[in-house]
Amino acid sequence: MTIKTIIELQAKPGQRAELMRIMDEIIATMRQVPGFQGISRYEVLDDPDKLVEIAEWASPEARQTWLDQSAETGVLKPLFEILGAPFKALNVRQMD
Repeated sequence: MTIKTIIELQAKPGQRAELMRIMDEIIATMRQVPGFQGISRYEVLDDPDKLVEIAEWASPEARQTWLDQSAETGVLKPLFEILGAPFKALNVRQMD
């Protein structure tokens, strides 16, 4: 069951470029993760410090496994340091 995770990221003021750089590094590691199928990035037109990314996973379990491993390795630590607010993530799947 393919899922998409919609992630809203709010950088500290004026730090969107740095947020994008950090996310690029994280995504580079994700490309090797079993079940990761890709990601798209969107800018928020009325907030220059905000990004939305939509990641596609083969299953909810694949995403959860990556999250668990990321917590252990600390790969997300630089992300947490640049955020101006906690990120929001919403997992969705297409309805039949």
